[in-house]
Amino acid sequence: MKVAPVSVKAAVAAPKAAPSSNRAKPVAKKKSAVRTAAPAVKTVATKPVVSTITAQIDIGFGNALYVRGEGAGLSWDKGLLMNCVSDSEWQCVLGESARPIVFKFLVNDLSWSTGEDFSVGSGTKVALTPTF
Repeated sequence: MKVAPVSVKAAVAAPKAAPSSNRAKPVAKKKSAVRTAAPAVKTVATKPVVSTITAQIDIGFGNALYVRGEGAGLSWDKGLLMNCVSDSEWQCVLGESARPIVFKFLVNDLSWSTGEDFSVGSGTKVALTPTF
């Protein structure tokens, strides 16, 4: 018996392709979030902390009373005009201060009151009678 020659083709295995980074990855579907309304916040109106300085003095028609000092926006260089409440009463309202407010009165922002400096704590009211 005669055996026919068999052609053997060498099977060359092609190298496996490396995974491509450009391939789209499957994306998991996101669950829709259930939105709930935030609980109502009850706001409490707070009054601002203010200090009120009242000067009880008649300084004469045409004059104005000023206050200079330190704390709550006051300056020793330029006076703050006080509001004329009546013939013999002047008043100013100052904002909050971390330390006591030290001040003096001036007529027309020129003539200083006599004596020691005055002082008031933040958030308090004081009524004074300055002398000139």
